[in-house]
Amino acid sequence: MLELKDVRYSVEENGVQKEIIKGVSLKLNERFIAFTGPNGGGKSTLAKLVMGIIKPTSGRIYLDGVDITDMSVTDRANSGIAFAFQQPVKFKGITVSDLINIASGKTLNISQICEYLSEVGLCARDYVDREVNASLSGGELKRIEIAVTLARKAKFTVFDEPEAGIDLWSFNSLITVFERLSQTTSGSILIISHQERILDIADRIVVIADGKVKSDGAKDEVLQKLLARSACKALTDKAQGVTK
Repeated sequence: MLELKDVRYSVEENGVQKEIIKGVSLKLNERFIAFTGPNGGGKSTLAKLVMGIIKPTSGRIYLDGVDITDMSVTDRANSGIAFAFQQPVKFKGITVSDLINIASGKTLNISQICEYLSEVGLCARDYVDREVNASLSGGELKRIEIAVTLARKAKFTVFDEPEAGIDLWSFNSLITVFERLSQTTSGSILIISHQERILDIADRIVVIADGKVKSDGAKDEVLQKLLARSACKALTDKAQGVTK
């Protein structure tokens, strides 16, 4: 379980402290959790705080009861947290099999590597020896990144807007992968997303806005409210457009 206790994060702008995260407290132990909310609301900042890319100004973060607030990114990774960026990192000279071996912490045989690639819908023989570089499409890189994350067998995995920068076909394939993961993962998955199809897979949805938790609950309850609010806004915008 990941727990955030009154986590706050501030940055200095023109000599003034600006609070980005404003006292977030959460216990996250469901299999599939989604963070959503408006752009600039603090979702990605929270994800970076969880991974240790940035450190909270105050508050504490715990993984299975262990205080990880002051741990480095490496120590958090070794403790069982994984992080997938919006734009997957490219590695010139490193093959897909190299990356999966590094993630697993051991040398896997081809059959084991192929199992991870098959999990994300990739034909293994076409990718095992491919370099993780710009020759791969955005969708391919996303799925390879998920395969690498699976090899980590992390306790808690964060995906920051995995749908960013990929085409519709790749997005549809990604949904299939996450649907499968939501049923089979042994740890917890946190996905930051605006996409209804991703939110619909979640067990729990947390709405983050203005650096605070604005709504938090079971998927069916929160998603219904979000869709109703979205529909209402669309009607309001349309009416305003007619009167202009």
